[in-house]
Amino acid sequence: MTLLSEVSVNDGVVTGRRDGDTATEQLEASLPAVVSVTDQSGEARYPSFKGIMAAKKKPVESLDLEDLELEADEVGLAGAWTAVDSATERPARTAGTIVKDEGEGGKQLAEFLAGQKFI
Repeated sequence: MTLLSEVSVNDGVVTGRRDGDTATEQLEASLPAVVSVTDQSGEARYPSFKGIMAAKKKPVESLDLEDLELEADEVGLAGAWTAVDSATERPARTAGTIVKDEGEGGKQLAEFLAGQKFI
């Protein structure tokens, strides 16, 4: 699960919300799961100086497929449950509408918002 803006874990299930430009998705996966979050997911927790120094001394453990009791065809591209059919770049954003306020700016803004069905 990637690019989540909210994450919660309950009873062996991780749930999250992914906000897109046009839609919001609610996702759910059973544990164990790999999750990535956006900068909007909550407050960052910064380690103390003591924690940083302790982390530098910890050994890095490396595991191979045998350690994880996995076969090569269960991981990577061969083991992927999804496939990307195509990808396209987002169109460039337009500059928008600039309103010069000569006493009618509020009215023009209200008309624009009503036209977009925001109000």
